[in-house]
Amino acid sequence: MPIKESSDELNPPVAIPVRELAPPKRLRTIGDYVALAIATCGVGYFPIAPGTMGSLVGVLIFVKLQPAVFEFYQAYFWHRGGDDDAWRLFGLSLFWTSVLMILVIALTMIGIWAASRAERLFGKKDPKQVVIDEVVGQLVTFVFVFHSIGLIGVIIGFVLFRAFDIIKPYPIRRVEALQGGLGIVGDDIVAGLYAGTVLLVILTLNFIHIL
Repeated sequence: MPIKESSDELNPPVAIPVRELAPPKRLRTIGDYVALAIATCGVGYFPIAPGTMGSLVGVLIFVKLQPAVFEFYQAYFWHRGGDDDAWRLFGLSLFWTSVLMILVIALTMIGIWAASRAERLFGKKDPKQVVIDEVVGQLVTFVFVFHSIGLIGVIIGFVLFRAFDIIKPYPIRRVEALQGGLGIVGDDIVAGLYAGTVLLVILTLNFIHIL
């Protein structure tokens, strides 16, 4: 009986019926290699904690993307906010959130396709090498951040997501049971929503100056 793997370090493999998986292809196409590259994000074959490595890829994208987006906005749109700094900051927050949400939606759609294809190629349900779901979930966590945060805030967001992704409170396991890439990516999105909500509460409770 095939084994359902997981890139989450504390979740043991689970046996599933063979009928849930299509047989892997004997000859891989270019599309297969593209899907594997996207699904594994270059770190899925890491021998230790591939899920954590995937989350770190998400953190790296956030850390590199946010200042770049802020600089772009300030260079081309900041002056259009008039002399009211409050409106300028609101516009900056809205612009950043929109960019990140578009990225998350795009990675979600691509990730579902790549993860579904990777399942068939590996011949396993939710293979541990697939970490695009952790990348997406980690970015979902930071969608709740409407401003620049420091290293401590980034670390808290990372720890919160990993905790929810591993513990899997309701309804994460129900979402995880969905077929193919939808289940693989979907449960991490829910974990990201949980983590992002908690992070937003922490930021709102006047801890913003230390994060």
